[in-house]
Amino acid sequence: MTMALDALSDVPDEALLIAYGNGDRDAARALTLRMTPRVLGYAARVLGDRAEAEDVAQEAMLRLWRQAPKWRQGEAKVTTWLYRVVANLCTDRLRKGRGQDLDSVPEPEDEAPGAEAGLQEAARAQALEEALQALPDRQRQAVILRHLEGFSNPEIAEVMDIGVEAVESLTARGKRALAASLGGRRAELGYDDG
Repeated sequence: MTMALDALSDVPDEALLIAYGNGDRDAARALTLRMTPRVLGYAARVLGDRAEAEDVAQEAMLRLWRQAPKWRQGEAKVTTWLYRVVANLCTDRLRKGRGQDLDSVPEPEDEAPGAEAGLQEAARAQALEEALQALPDRQRQAVILRHLEGFSNPEIAEVMDIGVEAVESLTARGKRALAASLGGRRAELGYDDG
């Protein structure tokens, strides 16, 4: 039986995936609408390239759909499994190297009320993006998952296939590197020291 998309908004990810594996197209549509923007945002932050991130997100969702009929309930969270796939795809792309520089990536649209506030927010976002891109790949992934995507350390450990202690070390070193990189730019970025 096919359910309306609105009725599926409160259904857990795993239940939607199992329903899709059993042929429910509305469940697939609901899970796609729920997950794609999140994995796309994560991949874009890791790669620093929106077009590459779109390719990664599409490939990750295709892998999820292929996995649906074989999904074993209770073994892993859908989000953890999917983010691990995205992390691996991003790592593969980073290893191959990219020919596009950060300046060619378009700035996200800002809905701030004033032009000055918009410019300030864009400068902050650009500074953070540059500082993130300067981090080693694994530190960048851990920091993004923890502080921008809101994952717990055990979830990050599962996504990155490392121990919780390694996650803690990566995020701590990443935060210190970001603080060192951005600390001298507080006034330029409009943060008061007082």
